[in-house]
Amino acid sequence: MTDDFYRNPLSLFDVKGKVAVVTGASGAFGLLAAKVLAGAGCNLVLTAGKKSELDDAAKACRDLGAKVEAINLRPNSEDACAKIVEAGVKAFGGVDILVVASGKNDVSKIVDMAPERFLDVMDANVTQSWLMARACSKQMLAQGRGGKIVLMSSARGLLGHPAGYTAYCASKSAVDGMTKALGCELGPSGITVNAIAPTVFRSPLTAWMFEDNDNAKAVRGGFLTRVPKGRLGEASDLAGPLLFLASAASDFYTGHILYADGGYTAG
Repeated sequence: MTDDFYRNPLSLFDVKGKVAVVTGASGAFGLLAAKVLAGAGCNLVLTAGKKSELDDAAKACRDLGAKVEAINLRPNSEDACAKIVEAGVKAFGGVDILVVASGKNDVSKIVDMAPERFLDVMDANVTQSWLMARACSKQMLAQGRGGKIVLMSSARGLLGHPAGYTAYCASKSAVDGMTKALGCELGPSGITVNAIAPTVFRSPLTAWMFEDNDNAKAVRGGFLTRVPKGRLGEASDLAGPLLFLASAASDFYTGHILYADGGYTAG
């Protein structure tokens, strides 16, 4: 490394002018990802299924100074994913970063879960991640300048859960396998593929766990016995890992599952 590098090592995290696609941009992690990348100077292609929430996310990113294309689509078909990528190419000349923040959970004991519900979770978390990674990697390969693909996993991809998480755990384990396989496949081309795997963090779906009542305290207390940091996660805890995986700072990292979990999976 040259002296110029050591004078400005933070340049490793510079993504200014990069084109980033964020799916599920109206969700807790997707909105955080969009706003972090907006503030860091990226041009954004944001997607979500609910138009009003997508419009709010786009406005928030524009208010941070970003140029934004908002596409009211879910990445649930080859055609939809192609249109999302095409929007980035048309508006900004290409795609450099993909963040797949879309997905779902459906909690149910296996004996009570209809097969369609299981397959719906697998489609949202696995198939749609694969379709979006496929569309973006095609564009990145054609561009010939590498790229960054960041998938959304979970600590539940590594660990089971007794309360009806068979679909979710299976889907996130599949995302982990996909991340590793694509990391190996695309690494020689300069495209890195990694995943962020949080434990419970604050979102509209988990807000009840942060409440000040006996039930929430009991659930939270039992959970926190496994978290060395002694608290549940905040969306902001995912900002650093995201910027790392989306920037040149992670150029030698691919096929990696980055656990943002306060030490939950360490013990």
